Amino acid sequence: MIVDNIAKIPQLNLPWIESPFFDQLLAQSNLDEETKKKVKYFAAHGYLIIDSEIPNFDRIAEQIINQLESHYIDPHRIQDAWKFNDDVRTIATAPKVLSILKTLYQREPIPFQTLNFPQGTEQSTHSDTIHFHCVPAGFMCGVWVALEDIDVNNGPLHYYPGSHKLPIFDLNNLGIKGSYQQHPYEYYSVYENFIESLISHYQLEKIDLCIRKGQALIWSANLLHGGSKILDPTRSRHSQVTHYYFDNCLYYTPLLSDPFLKRISMKEITNIATGKEVKHYYNGQEIKL
Repeated sequence: MIVDNIAKIPQLNLPWIESPFFDQLLAQSNLDEETKKKVKYFAAHGYLIIDSEIPNFDRIAEQIINQLESHYIDPHRIQDAWKFNDDVRTIATAPKVLSILKTLYQREPIPFQTLNFPQGTEQSTHSDTIHFHCVPAGFMCGVWVALEDIDVNNGPLHYYPGSHKLPIFDLNNLGIKGSYQQHPYEYYSVYENFIESLISHYQLEKIDLCIRKGQALIWSANLLHGGSKILDPTRSRHSQVTHYYFDNCLYYTPLLSDPFLKRISMKEITNIATGKEVKHYYNGQEIKL
């Protein structure tokens, strides 16, 4: 464990950045001062911008862009290209990123899904907790890596700092039974409209992510984010998202679940780093699907 000498502080089954004792835990950790600042910033704002420090990044980015060009059946994205492209897998398992995630969450990170984009998505604002969730809650995050320079004109990712501290909302909160939908996104527009109302009610600040090629955004599971409008349709916006869980959890899809009706859409996930299926655990006990 990175944190020590904390016998008097209750050990809670949630990310330490969400613990009511976080400040004490951080003060008593053996992290250097610069790392403590980064962890504290992430805990407060729900995101962190870093340099990915991937060797030969320019070459890797160019190869991904060229090699995936013919694979875009969906013109907007390719899911799980890591299964056939080693460069995509290299970004998903970047040592610098995995090291920072381990520090932020105090558990081993598990890269389980990649998404590659040739242009801006203009995706509506959402929280990843509607798509990816776990027990205990909070042990999930996303990392968005720029494969080229990103500015306000080519449809950058946008996010709302501090929004991760809002309650986690799912379809049940909106009076909808997710597990009885005719298709996964039957009522998703209701959720999207709710999120827009939430943003307006709290007057949340929207920030467009304008970063250099090779930089990355780490965001916590409940941070509200989406894709901003493409102002210059002639521009590409090549990027890669990797979603990460952390070990010793149960993993499921809230959008398709009603836990109190015992209808839970459990996720079968593979650790991109090892190629092995990830087991589900509940308080240390392995759970068979």
